[in-house]
Amino acid sequence: MIKLNVAVSALWLVLATGVAAQTAAAPTTSPETGTTFVQVGRLLADPETGVVQRDKTLVITGNRIVEIRDGFVGEGNIVDLRDDFVLPGLIDSHVHLTSQQNPNGRLEEVTQSNAEQAMVGAGYARKTLMAGFTTVADLGASNEAIFALRDAVRRGDVPGPRIIAAGSAVSIHGGHGDINGFREDVMHLLSPESVCSGADDCMRAVRLQVRSGADIIKITATGGVLSNTAAGLAQQFSDEELAAIVGAAHRMGRQVTAHAHGVDGINAFLRAGGDSIEHGTYLDDESIRLFQREGTYLVPTLLAGDFVLRLASGPDNFFTPAQTAKAMEAGPKMLDMARRAHDGGVRIAFGTDSGVSAHGDNAQEFALLVRAGMTPLEAIQSATVGAAAHLKISDQAGRIAVGMPADLVAVSGDPLTDVTVLEDMDFVMKGGVVYLDE
Repeated sequence: MIKLNVAVSALWLVLATGVAAQTAAAPTTSPETGTTFVQVGRLLADPETGVVQRDKTLVITGNRIVEIRDGFVGEGNIVDLRDDFVLPGLIDSHVHLTSQQNPNGRLEEVTQSNAEQAMVGAGYARKTLMAGFTTVADLGASNEAIFALRDAVRRGDVPGPRIIAAGSAVSIHGGHGDINGFREDVMHLLSPESVCSGADDCMRAVRLQVRSGADIIKITATGGVLSNTAAGLAQQFSDEELAAIVGAAHRMGRQVTAHAHGVDGINAFLRAGGDSIEHGTYLDDESIRLFQREGTYLVPTLLAGDFVLRLASGPDNFFTPAQTAKAMEAGPKMLDMARRAHDGGVRIAFGTDSGVSAHGDNAQEFALLVRAGMTPLEAIQSATVGAAAHLKISDQAGRIAVGMPADLVAVSGDPLTDVTVLEDMDFVMKGGVVYLDE
């Protein structure tokens, strides 16, 4: 096993102390310390093929895989995964790292600073990494908090997954993504600059997000379950506003993904040339034709639907009446939606909306995808090669191959037989650094 020491920054020590009861020890090796030999019993290097190789050694120098050898070879820094099943680091295409649903959530909106949200996000980022997710797309947080967290992870100051960050969602005034349910003066203070009305104003909002550092543009094309307003789940942007948003984003080299439940908002966004749909609860046959025509991805977030339904219908419900009504309406429909999309040949990328559900529980989405008709291999593909293609990072994530970053995870069972084994990680490496080794 690994016998290396790694220097740990003061910030890392502070963070590790706060979450030590929930996660494993600090990283045990560093990409600066030379070559590591990872001996693997079963290897799903490229989930696109579904081929499981036996008895391989991954040779890792720095943060990249430089060779894949037959048999168990190497000397010095050896990681023994000969009894494990190894696959690429997982990708969650929809998270919210700087928060998590709880009974005090509405109070936290007006009491937590952006700096505090970033620190909270650092803890959740570490939990997400320990769950085997080495890349995430964060699709909604304050610009200052999430961009600082993204950059800190990139520098190596904070342990966490690679973060593709949207920052504040582009939303209509009063819609899902704007602030709702507080005093009028409070709402004016908290409303983000990415809220807009009219095509020109919505182009402004997109350009502002790009200037602020957004890697991807997230919009709220329809109403949402957790916005504290009884505004339904139907289309909220006009067709002209959607076209302006997509055009402005594409001209600045950014993808646009849309939170969308109602079929009118789904189809309007797809017709406007949008790149992907989050949730997709009420999609219909026309939606499926539009997905197929453009090769657009659906991110079903089944875990979010399952979570809000269980909470809203249970004895400990802390949702407001408006949130409860929408959770009871949308939650039960999401499994069937994903089943129809899968049967219709829609490309699906793995995403959980974690922050609605608990961070670290991300892998529970796999079992829900299988319940919706996907095979375990298809579910794994959605969180590796599929999500990488969706986020346009196939050269950085989704496969284990020579020249790729050394992002890999290991479990003791066979996820191609029982996908729920992915809920219990034995080993996590990101960029050549081991964060979990049980």
